Amino acid sequence: MKKKWFILFVAVIFILGFQLVGGWASEIHFPGLSFDLDNPQAPKQISGILQVVFLLTVLSVAPAILIMTTSFTRVAVVLSFLRQAIGTQQSPPTQVIIGLALFLTFFIMQPVWEKIQKDAIVPYTRHEITGEEFLKRGVTPLKDFMLRQTSKKDLALFISFSQEEKPQNAESLSLATVIPAFVISELKTAFQIGFLLYVPFIIMDMVVSSILLSMGMMMLPPVMISLPFKLMLFVLVDGWNMLVGSLVKSYL
Repeated sequence: MKKKWFILFVAVIFILGFQLVGGWASEIHFPGLSFDLDNPQAPKQISGILQVVFLLTVLSVAPAILIMTTSFTRVAVVLSFLRQAIGTQQSPPTQVIIGLALFLTFFIMQPVWEKIQKDAIVPYTRHEITGEEFLKRGVTPLKDFMLRQTSKKDLALFISFSQEEKPQNAESLSLATVIPAFVISELKTAFQIGFLLYVPFIIMDMVVSSILLSMGMMMLPPVMISLPFKLMLFVLVDGWNMLVGSLVKSYL
């Protein structure tokens, strides 16, 4: 199972890399190496000789691709806002937040990656489609996912910035336009969720601060008193279940 997901993730990175760098190129050229994707033996050549090249590519560009083209940005930012709103400093630790965001991203993106495997990787390894069709089918599900989460205003912004002709439909947009629009839309949504998370905890801080001030305990930090109550409130309402459930449902 781990090997399957690794190969699938490498293939997604390979497809996105060629879409961003070279467009619809059907051949791959490296110093001393030349592979034709339309050759019937190309899948075996790629899976064998280029495995090291793919591994180096994953190590160098995987974090950027994972952050910029998946749900990771929204999930990680919202979880960071939650920690700051509660005021628990470094609890949960950053490693826990990143790990939870990563596995939630795998869960949310699983249907997209499975569609890429079904529509692009499997037919290509069976020699049923050409290399150009492989790249086109591979990038389409991921682009559709990003377009569903991207606001029209943000998309229009980057279309206006580009020097290309106005696209006739969303499918004709390039990844260089879709990805930045998707990222700022994700940040906007994450900040909106973060605002809603802050509201109840700020109210609780204000109530505790008013009570301490009325009792003349001005030297006692209100955060020290309100923190246990905020934790109790979050646990009583089953906050983790509600927050994670809302994040996942926002992509459905």
